[in-house]
Amino acid sequence: MFDAEFWVAVAFVVFCGIAWKMGLFDQIIGGLDKRGARVRKELDEARRLREEAEAVLADYKRRRSDAEREAAEIVANARAEAEAAAAEGHARLNEFVARRTKAAETKIAQAEAQATAEVRAAAAEAAVRVSETILREKVSGDAAQDLVRRSLGEVRTRLRA
Repeated sequence: MFDAEFWVAVAFVVFCGIAWKMGLFDQIIGGLDKRGARVRKELDEARRLREEAEAVLADYKRRRSDAEREAAEIVANARAEAEAAAAEGHARLNEFVARRTKAAETKIAQAEAQATAEVRAAAAEAAVRVSETILREKVSGDAAQDLVRRSLGEVRTRLRA
């Protein structure tokens, strides 16, 4: 009846009695209460940190959406400016081409006028030579020579004017 298990149980009861008299149970319960309070405090701190992290995450999400919206606006403005610049460049190019075309038409008109004047001068010179040749063959003498000179001078003056 008094085997080893019995003595272990008696020793445990005696130990518990001594521990209770010395106040170890109160210290153990107090220690457990302190540890529970510390764990509760850590849980509260963790909850507070989680709420802060969620608030920061929400703030960053809001900022990201704002930044994306702003980036979209910047891209839209850049496209509009590029289109406006392209339209302005096209208008300037058309204006430049129109000016060049007008200048070319003016040069062509001047060249035509100059060519016409040169053709008239050449025709007048040819007419004077032909007239001189015809008059020399048909009219003779000094009076004829004077007549030819005066007529040729008049023809030249009128054709050049």
